[in-house]
Amino acid sequence: MYRSKMMIVMRRDLKMRKGKIAAQAGHACTEALFMALKKEDRLNDLVMTDEGMMLNTEGKENTPLSDWFNYGCAKICVYVDSEEELLNIAATAKEKSIIAAVITDAGMTEFHGEPTKTCLALEPLPSEIADELTGNLPLY
Repeated sequence: MYRSKMMIVMRRDLKMRKGKIAAQAGHACTEALFMALKKEDRLNDLVMTDEGMMLNTEGKENTPLSDWFNYGCAKICVYVDSEEELLNIAATAKEKSIIAAVITDAGMTEFHGEPTKTCLALEPLPSEIADELTGNLPLY
């Protein structure tokens, strides 16, 4: 059983192609992880092992972030139908000191050259906290 989960919130109203959705979600997850590592001052704790990246927890308490690296983490994709809804989630997360990495696509392949906010990812969180922000949203 996972100890934490990472929520990815996509904008369904944009009608992105499947590959674009995957790319945007990847950008959001990566940015949220790096922002969380910086927030916890853990960038120097990354360790490469034969099994992949781990987070050295020696002398430090476990957090949802360290669980993400060392035990895995559920990644759940949900959706909203507008930029306004996406930004409301980001604002609520910020009020609670939770990282929400909002991704703005440059518009080179879709969106007619217009920079467009496509999705966000929350930092790894305990389920109950993630659910407070996104538990009412439908699965993508």
